[in-house]
Amino acid sequence: MSDCLFCKIVAGDIPSNKIYEDAHLFAFHDINPQAPVHALVIPKRHIETLDDLTEPDRELAGHLLERTTHIARLLGVAEAGYRTMINTRSDGGQEVYHIHVHILGGKRIGPMVCRQSS
Repeated sequence: MSDCLFCKIVAGDIPSNKIYEDAHLFAFHDINPQAPVHALVIPKRHIETLDDLTEPDRELAGHLLERTTHIARLLGVAEAGYRTMINTRSDGGQEVYHIHVHILGGKRIGPMVCRQSS
């Protein structure tokens, strides 16, 4: 998708601090980190949201999750622990509409608290 920020990163049109790359995935450091370690793992193929995955995407989805754990080990956060997140659509906090897994670590991350809006 030509106007997708993450597709442009994968294509090399926008620079990134790459952590990992294979034939199907690309991982890089988040430019606005929310923890000492904050990486994004994305499929190279454009898929807008988690909800857009279909049965033919099973192998890619499994690869995405397995490589996420590998990347957490590369980043040195696996042993102490880390949080993974996939935000989906606007109410889920998704800002870039290209599926991506956040890896957050390097410090103790407290429990997620969902607050009811007034």
